[in-house]
Amino acid sequence: MNEQLPPVTPDVVAAAVENLTSRLRKKLDAAIEQYAAVGATVDGDTVSVSCGEDAVVTLTPGPSGTVTTADQAHCTCLLAPRCLHRAAVLGACPVADTEVTAAAEATAAGSAATSAPEPVAAAPESPAPVTATLTAAQITAASALWSAAAAVLAAGVPAAGAVPQAELLRAAHTARLAGLHRAEAAAVRVVRGLRSARARHDGHRLADLAAALRELLLTTRLLAAAHPDPDLIGTSRRGYRPGEGGLRVHGVCREPVISATGYGGVVTHLVTDDGRWFSVADVKPGGPARARGAATAPVSLGPAALDHAQLARGGLLITGATVSPDGRLGSGKGVRATPLTGVPWSSEPLSALFARPLAETVAERLATDPGRDGRTGEPIGCDLVVVGAFGDRLLARELSAATGPLIHLAAANAHPDLAHTANLRRLASRPGLRIRVIGRLDPDRAATLHPLAVGPVPGAEATLRLPPEWLDRADLGYDRIQGAHLPPPDAGPPAEAPTPSPPDPLADSPLWRVRRLVELAVAGGRRAVAEPARSGDLGRDTASLRRTGLRTAADLATALTAAADRRTRDVFGRLDEADPDHYASAWLAAAVHLASTERVLIQATWHAARPEASEASVISATRA
Repeated sequence: MNEQLPPVTPDVVAAAVENLTSRLRKKLDAAIEQYAAVGATVDGDTVSVSCGEDAVVTLTPGPSGTVTTADQAHCTCLLAPRCLHRAAVLGACPVADTEVTAAAEATAAGSAATSAPEPVAAAPESPAPVTATLTAAQITAASALWSAAAAVLAAGVPAAGAVPQAELLRAAHTARLAGLHRAEAAAVRVVRGLRSARARHDGHRLADLAAALRELLLTTRLLAAAHPDPDLIGTSRRGYRPGEGGLRVHGVCREPVISATGYGGVVTHLVTDDGRWFSVADVKPGGPARARGAATAPVSLGPAALDHAQLARGGLLITGATVSPDGRLGSGKGVRATPLTGVPWSSEPLSALFARPLAETVAERLATDPGRDGRTGEPIGCDLVVVGAFGDRLLARELSAATGPLIHLAAANAHPDLAHTANLRRLASRPGLRIRVIGRLDPDRAATLHPLAVGPVPGAEATLRLPPEWLDRADLGYDRIQGAHLPPPDAGPPAEAPTPSPPDPLADSPLWRVRRLVELAVAGGRRAVAEPARSGDLGRDTASLRRTGLRTAADLATALTAAADRRTRDVFGRLDEADPDHYASAWLAAAVHLASTERVLIQATWHAARPEASEASVISATRA
């Protein structure tokens, strides 16, 4: 992927690959790698890539900065538009988020101001539908997407090149047209993960790709079976609906956004008097540079004259508010916003964010199944005392629970252009420091928070001393904490002795044997999974799992390797083509059980300070 190139919607990439002959498709992966390393030439709104003496591919993105139609990509060679150059350059572009692109196109065209809903009086919301009836087109689209995902899983990362990715993107586009938004978004995440893995990007995590593939297969399998759960369909993030007649929101913090698709910007988190979370986003193509500049960009919400830095420490009284399903506040002709004076974190209603015990809040957020974490991305507040540093993380305990578990604070975004990592390092240098934290729960790691902002703990001596204009909070992605903001070294009670190597029940559990097999399937494909059964490694792994009471995990691991090695023969004794559906079903069963078991163990780490207590809880749950 070449970040100099503009994002491209999935259907444009898929169509370009489908137009190639079988001979050219065999050369596509090498061509993408070649052109991704070529510098692009930017001239106004166009981006050009030289692919040889007589071939120049020119991209002309739309108002959103994204290539959304086939006629926005041209090549000067004689075979265009069915040429290798055009398909390879499009394949080297980041995959666009179709919902974000559509919203940006509408805003740029001025349609948001003319089609936004008129303000309405406050009314009770209708209850969400309990069941959903799928159409024949939706079931067909889900089945096609399942088949494409199963083929990618069977191939593994090395063989999941541009052609399998294009087939997955085509199926994702069909799912989107059928209204299956959740499945389409999962498919796009899988393609991005495959590209990152094949390019060996530093930020790539195989666990993230496995989780995206698990989400895609699970969603499409249930949809193909006409499961009535409406959450499986998902929602269009740009579908704004009328909200309350009057909405009072208070700024909490800003969060910089740098996406893998070349987008950058800021999201400002807001909360109402009754504790509901909303946000205002300004995310567009531009990457890290735009994320830095958007920190003080004007807020596009009615005629209110304030920027994101002021909103994060201020507030708004909004009439005619429009709200998306994920809590984003929209801008339309009926929206009116009046700035409000900022509220410190120590005053109501913001102080209520820190009043609830952290364990209770986490238990509520982790109560949903993995892959359906609707509220885990919602910020939570807590008061912590710093214990020290462990690698690139800050260790802390809840201030009101001195014997509680060690909490890991990991950077929300480790990009070097942002201040997250430097600020955490500064805070970790002062053990015993009391800090008030707004962060996001990491549902996949033991007792881990990603802090977005910090502030002083009211009434504490050994706490932060921030400038008055910061209104007792520092946005960790933008504001830089200095030594002058820390208390004297002798302030407050003695600090807890640092832990040289804090226990991690998730890492110490024998579940790592199952995770290794599940991730091996993604990284190496079907043949790589069949190998452990032949070498004898599987027997040792399953024996270890059974000794610790994880019998179901052992059975599913055995079934997965058996499915990987399963080949039938026809009446003439010849090997049949491998059945990707049976293998994908076995992998999905192992992956879902692994995620659910790890979720139980992660929940236990937020309550138990002793690792043996956490291990006992997960064994008890899996036996049940």
